Amino acid sequence: MGRLLIEGVPFHVDTMGGYVGKPLGESDWLPVDQKRIDRFSEATEDRNPLHVDPDWAEANGPFGGTIAHGFLTLSLLSHLCRGAELEPDGVDYGINLGFERIRFLAPVGEGDRIRLRLFLMEIKPRGPGKWQYKLRCTIVTEKTGKTALSAVWLVLFVSTALAGEEGRPFG
Repeated sequence: MGRLLIEGVPFHVDTMGGYVGKPLGESDWLPVDQKRIDRFSEATEDRNPLHVDPDWAEANGPFGGTIAHGFLTLSLLSHLCRGAELEPDGVDYGINLGFERIRFLAPVGEGDRIRLRLFLMEIKPRGPGKWQYKLRCTIVTEKTGKTALSAVWLVLFVSTALAGEEGRPFG
């Protein structure tokens, strides 16, 4: 899907003020299969049978099968943003500053697909060539249409050309 462009306003860091209070866009659908869930389980050592044992999850779990870890869903935010080109033009990189709020609202079942929807809540200048974005992130599932994750994410975007010596945000 990608960027939602407001007529006459480039998707550039210098003109993003026109996007505050509006949706930025949405990603393409991303499949969440058992292989992805298993790889995340191994990386995090979270081997809860609700995630990694399809037979157990079907027989004993409340969801009829395995589900993705909530933190797996959260960890896909960066990928979903990049894949949809939702970073504004005119910046060289973004730095994750953390979250004001994260809620896991519905499970992501194995075999489902997820999509990210982004809404720009606020932009704060943080010095030459630096802007802090506050983004409302919603990840929805394709099968149920439910919101699986809702978060308010803070990201620092940096243009090294404009930041000069200040281009190193943490010294």
